Amino acid sequence: MEESKNQHKREEKLQQVTTYAFVGAAGTGKSQRAQSVASIFDADYIIDDGLVIYKGSIVCGKSAKSERNQISAIRRALFEFDDHREEVMDFFSKAAPCSLMIIATSDDMVMRIIKKLKLPLPERVIRIEEIAAPEEISKARRERFTKGKHVIPVSHVLVRKNFAGKLVGQLRVFWKSKDNHEGEKTIVRPPFSFYGEVHIEPEAIEDLVTFIAGRTAQVARVVEVNVSPENEESLSIAIK
Repeated sequence: MEESKNQHKREEKLQQVTTYAFVGAAGTGKSQRAQSVASIFDADYIIDDGLVIYKGSIVCGKSAKSERNQISAIRRALFEFDDHREEVMDFFSKAAPCSLMIIATSDDMVMRIIKKLKLPLPERVIRIEEIAAPEEISKARRERFTKGKHVIPVSHVLVRKNFAGKLVGQLRVFWKSKDNHEGEKTIVRPPFSFYGEVHIEPEAIEDLVTFIAGRTAQVARVVEVNVSPENEESLSIAIK
């Protein structure tokens, strides 16, 4: 009976959290802009991939980007692990009244997080297209899908303490919030996005192309193979 009463009190407190949602497809640069968007709407906290962030510091939760596989990462981001969910719900019940911005890849993801954490519906849904230009979104998607880079809106030092993947770099944002907090971000490559690095020498590609071409009926003789790396994302192979 007492436990049920305490649960009811906690849920009442959670309804005092004002929520906003920042939505955009995966890899479009949401986390990179999280702190500046939260500042615009005076959101005290940010939920991003399982973490609760306050003024660039991790105050609660665990990052989905620390998970070893994508299934676990998705479950972590949706607060499907009981201990993780309870920790975050307890935190916000004590922090309320406050405001929160949830970063998500879709409206459905927002609603699933809201339901799991028993929070009120968002007062406003902000789309990445409202904040970033099309060319900026395209650039962010290239970084994600060709290099596996993810951004966590937390300083490099704080991420290092509890991140199992590879720290690729860090950014300092040249803006300040109303309380003069400077934004910092860390670029990471999660464990589920890579299994080490592979470097293939041009000579190996030449040998492979020569071998395959030589076994093709339409090719009488392989005279020369040129492998030209045009950029980091593609190769040009010419057969004479």
